[in-house]
Amino acid sequence: MSPLALSLLVATASTLLAAVVGLAMATLLATKRFPGRALLDVLVTVPMVMPPTVLGYYLLVLLGRRGPIGQAFEALTGSTIVFTRTGAVVAAAVGALPIVIKSGRAALEDVDPRLVFAARTLGASSWRAFLTVRLPLAARGIVAALMLAFARALGDFGVTLMVAGNIPGETQTASLAIFDAILAQRDEDALSLVIVLTLVATAVLYSVNKLTERRRT
Repeated sequence: MSPLALSLLVATASTLLAAVVGLAMATLLATKRFPGRALLDVLVTVPMVMPPTVLGYYLLVLLGRRGPIGQAFEALTGSTIVFTRTGAVVAAAVGALPIVIKSGRAALEDVDPRLVFAARTLGASSWRAFLTVRLPLAARGIVAALMLAFARALGDFGVTLMVAGNIPGETQTASLAIFDAILAQRDEDALSLVIVLTLVATAVLYSVNKLTERRRT
């Protein structure tokens, strides 16, 4: 598989994974008050500011053959996580997760609580009020968060290198292929991938800006 195709595949899968975990965490943090909430908020968003090599090291400890998650995964599937495409997906998802949590939480908290309260007074359960009022009103912000997460996952380098390695045809994403092309002085190959990733990132940011503009208006 080409590096660009693999990057798109990894970014799509990792965005879906980050969406499931991140939106659940965003909903919990936006709608519930419980002891340790502030600490949980810090723990789930600290990968946003953590150096990629440090984050990659933690993931290696957890996902490696001697790590608790790595051992459990190997016992269930018979395969390892690190230095595989699964590892690339997990690495990119962890890097994108804080974006989904922070932006998704902000979108959910931005919904007028009086509308949710009105739904509850009309007999809706808290879960139904969330699904029919809060979630639809926050949809644009959530979609924007997922688009940013996709762009982040598409360009991930450090964490993917630490967890999935740089195996051509297997775990070598576009960002890693650019690095290899520069080292090998294959400037045309590097430039073509740089242009594609730049265009994708620009398109994503333009779309996010349009979404948030409509939201403000």
